Amino acid sequence: MRRLKTDSRKIKDGDIFLALPGIRSNGHNYINNAISNGAGKIIALEGSYSVPYEIVPDTREYMNEYFKNYYAPYIEDMTLIGITGTNGKTTTAFLIYEALNKLGVKCAYIGTIGFYLDDKVFSLENTSPEISEYYNMLLDAYEQGFRCAVLEVSSHGLANGRLEGLSFDYAIFTNLTQDHLDFHKTMEGYALAKQQLFHKLKVNGKAIVNFDDSYKSYFLLDHLDTVTYGFQGGDYQIIRYQMTNQDTAFWFCYDEKEYHVKSSLIGKYNIYNVIVTMIVLQMMKFHMSQIVPLMLSLHTPVGRMEKVMHGTNCIIIDYAHTPDALINVISTVKEFSLHKIYVVFGCTGDRDRMKRPIMMDIATQECDYVIVTSDDLHDEDPDQIVQDMLQGLVRDNYEVCMDRKKAIIRGIELLNQDDVLLILGKGHEEVMIVKNERIPFNDMNTVVTYLDQIK
Repeated sequence: MRRLKTDSRKIKDGDIFLALPGIRSNGHNYINNAISNGAGKIIALEGSYSVPYEIVPDTREYMNEYFKNYYAPYIEDMTLIGITGTNGKTTTAFLIYEALNKLGVKCAYIGTIGFYLDDKVFSLENTSPEISEYYNMLLDAYEQGFRCAVLEVSSHGLANGRLEGLSFDYAIFTNLTQDHLDFHKTMEGYALAKQQLFHKLKVNGKAIVNFDDSYKSYFLLDHLDTVTYGFQGGDYQIIRYQMTNQDTAFWFCYDEKEYHVKSSLIGKYNIYNVIVTMIVLQMMKFHMSQIVPLMLSLHTPVGRMEKVMHGTNCIIIDYAHTPDALINVISTVKEFSLHKIYVVFGCTGDRDRMKRPIMMDIATQECDYVIVTSDDLHDEDPDQIVQDMLQGLVRDNYEVCMDRKKAIIRGIELLNQDDVLLILGKGHEEVMIVKNERIPFNDMNTVVTYLDQIK
């Protein structure tokens, strides 16, 4: 089959390049690049070219029909698991991916931390890639023997039609808290965007919904076969839990039977991620006698509550970049922290400004000391980001150090005995985005390099 692609950089010999108009760039500007890379055919709205080409009235419509006619027969043979929500998508998706592979099901993962095929990992620019990338990744997985894929599904991806034509066997809702309101404007708009995933379920598809979330009514749709989970109620009800700085144990009730589970993931919020994994496995016909012991062998994905010990001090790197995620991480640490909690974090430029002072208020109230630093600035003035974060702040237990490397080192230097340093917002990411530049930077590498230097 000839592959259809919309990114000229990914064209290989014989591929079809489709020039798709976009918000920030136009595929017609990259047709010559595609030809240079070996495109065997061009699909465009206008022009004439040195290789076979076809002029069509609507390139997006052509693309959707092409995928429907040529890709769908393969992808429809796959079990697709879609996960949406503000927080928990990456961890839950990764746990399901890891669990299924451990159980002998060849499962691919597509999401924030990349495209995983067994030990092969490919980086992605967005949580929900462009539609052509989705289809080509799923076809890659199919051709390599994978018959299952778990996908993180973002509200942006749904709103922009990046999952057009895909149908899911399972749709999972984790939670909804403030984020992306610069794009969705209201929480209702945000919820309705995510709700679209549940309209993409197959006829016999299953919906899995967080019973505890205040927005659950948007996802408890009458026509769907739905299972719920939570502490406050649900088909899978969590009864109690215990936590150390090494693991978490919890008990839940399902079908009038109680189960005891132990996980290496720490934090009450991670219990949600683990139990969703268990629900999916059970729906896929695995027995609880297989599922329960497996949970202890699963790991958090890179950049999610990653721990590094520095003497008796603990340094934790996490992707938390919303008010709710910030509270979850800090609350978890407070359950095992013996002394002071320090935090290094910033807010992303050109994104939801409303959450900035909320996050700073949480950090200064719940932690002993805060170091404000840079996150991805994009095109925004860093001084404006800091001003937004400090707006209305009444506490003074903070300092500003916009050089993220220096801020991390400063945080480590403040540690004394049995303290915790939280480095938040970037997690697994390998670059800092400033205007059009992608500057290499990784929080974990910065920590490890500095600790090696001071040994």
